[in-house]
Amino acid sequence: MRLESVIFRIMEIRKTTINDLQRVMEIFSIARDFMKKSGNPSQWNDNYPAEELICSDIQEGISYVVLHNDRIVGTFVFIVGADPTYTEIDGKWLNDEPYGTIHRIASDGSTKGIADECLKFCKTITRNIRIDTHENNSVMLNWIIRAGFEKCGIIHVTDGTPRYAFQLHSDNFKSVFEFK
Repeated sequence: MRLESVIFRIMEIRKTTINDLQRVMEIFSIARDFMKKSGNPSQWNDNYPAEELICSDIQEGISYVVLHNDRIVGTFVFIVGADPTYTEIDGKWLNDEPYGTIHRIASDGSTKGIADECLKFCKTITRNIRIDTHENNSVMLNWIIRAGFEKCGIIHVTDGTPRYAFQLHSDNFKSVFEFK
């Protein structure tokens, strides 16, 4: 068999626009269903994240979409600067340097590697990244650990529920090829 050509499409990340809102909300619905089926029924209720929150994220310029073959397949929020929910931690952050925080990462399940692409993108902005997740979110916990984040302790989100908190700093980055 002779191979004439191969086209590899990489994922693209761009800021979310208001025109993307319907697709982003669909992705969150798919993600909520997946979380429930994979043993994490309580991290995101049926109304989280609310459309108003996503619109606010878009207006603030902190919401991003991940495209594969020109189709939105994932979304996440990346905030550079202090996160109020990270002020108090039962534990200790790796450092007190400026950082970025990944929130509300979700995919439609059609494409592997959304979280990896998200992290690669965020690492181009800052080399000090924090993230948190629910104790029952085994899929996200496994990815966070595989990606090289270190568990720093427990934080409480605005509704008072606990989340495992992690940080990744330039001193402990893994190559993106090490956690594929």
